[in-house]
Amino acid sequence: MFEIPKNHPRYWSLKERHLIIEGMHKKIVAEAGLIAHGRGEAFDYLLGEETPQYAYLQEEVAVAALLLSEYPIISVNGNVAVLCPKELVQLGELTNAKLEVNLFYRTTEREINIKNVLVTAGATKVLGVDLGTRAATLPEISHNRRIVDPEGIFKADTVFVPLEDGDRTMALRKMGKTVICVDLNPLSRTAVWGSITIVNHVRRATQEMVVMAEKMRKLPREQLKSIIENYDNNYMLQESVKFICQRLSTMAKKKLIEG
Repeated sequence: MFEIPKNHPRYWSLKERHLIIEGMHKKIVAEAGLIAHGRGEAFDYLLGEETPQYAYLQEEVAVAALLLSEYPIISVNGNVAVLCPKELVQLGELTNAKLEVNLFYRTTEREINIKNVLVTAGATKVLGVDLGTRAATLPEISHNRRIVDPEGIFKADTVFVPLEDGDRTMALRKMGKTVICVDLNPLSRTAVWGSITIVNHVRRATQEMVVMAEKMRKLPREQLKSIIENYDNNYMLQESVKFICQRLSTMAKKKLIEG
């Protein structure tokens, strides 16, 4: 792998870029995944490549929802399998959520490769691989993401979707499921249709959620319910847009003054 100096000001961003490229060569990430990652990288630049304060609340509510869920599932695609496999496995263990591979560009080779990445990261069981005639399908979706495990996403009451996936988010919500999303674009269909949307980088979000889950799993259910009770996803999306606008305005004024 290409060596990036650790003192580079954008070390993590560049490291992740090369992880995604490497993942594509290993047939874990789809070619289109490079484009998706680049789009997210651009939005993360608007956040200052740091977790904004509003995102901690979104993450806390998401963890509470996972802990309260009767049958939570974490959906995994190629990009997140490369960027944060250990965090997804840890989060699943802490919240009793199963991992399921679900892909738009679905091939048996990619399914197996992603499963192997998760197993290497510590997963004991991975759903959604080599389903064959066992596969269930989500309504109102015509592409490959409709194919789900009957013992996974199809059965779940809560689905954690770590990266943008508008069609499936809409379909899952219409099925009555709670959908937790991570999307750096607060204006996407995924963000708007999500029950709980985390506008943050998926690596930072999952790392922070693991830390939260370690503490919150000891809380009484009533306290977890109170965390979710007054949450308004639309309001929090507005807060994320305001944050981006205010940050850009501040940066523009600073540059004008310096000029």
